[in-house]
Amino acid sequence: MKIGIMGGTFDPVHNGHLMLGHAAYEAFSLDQIWFMPNGNPPHKKSETIKSTAEDRMKMTSLAIAPFPEFVLQPYEALRAEVSCSYQTMEHFSKIYPDDEFYFIIGADSLFSIETWKHPERLFKACIILAACRDEAATKESLNGQIQMLKGKYGAYIKFLAMPLEHVSSHEIRKLIESGEPVSEYIPAEVEAYIRKEGLYGSGNRKNQ
Repeated sequence: MKIGIMGGTFDPVHNGHLMLGHAAYEAFSLDQIWFMPNGNPPHKKSETIKSTAEDRMKMTSLAIAPFPEFVLQPYEALRAEVSCSYQTMEHFSKIYPDDEFYFIIGADSLFSIETWKHPERLFKACIILAACRDEAATKESLNGQIQMLKGKYGAYIKFLAMPLEHVSSHEIRKLIESGEPVSEYIPAEVEAYIRKEGLYGSGNRKNQ
């Protein structure tokens, strides 16, 4: 199978994540998209994550439930250790040797990916899908970096046209905390779970 990996904290998961998953699924004729909440990411301090791994897995599961091509992958969320991308992708490649993995990242991450642990091992374990705006100027600015990474590491990198995201998870948390509506940005089932569990300060508000 051809499997796309959508990693992230998903704190909370929102419609932009789902749109990006659909874009990758369609553009590269993938068989599945694995949504993989990160329990202990190396690039974020634990205090910046505002919900538990269990909550984030539950919200992600609710968000992707209507789409059979989307699968919850709990591997990183269940690990106590810091999860590095190269270790995760090597693990999947070992466990599923007949499958082909497409690791979806923001195109801006290509400029910092050499600071990640063992990028050379990550590039060997998967194809990189660099999500960026589908604009000539944007692609041109990234092409030099892609060519460098290909030459230095033999990396296989493809552009993924990224749908416009109107809001980030951080902004959604702020809206919820201030009592502003968020139904435009997150699936109804996810919003209901957030209200029920009182996440992101929603429990401090009445009539929501």
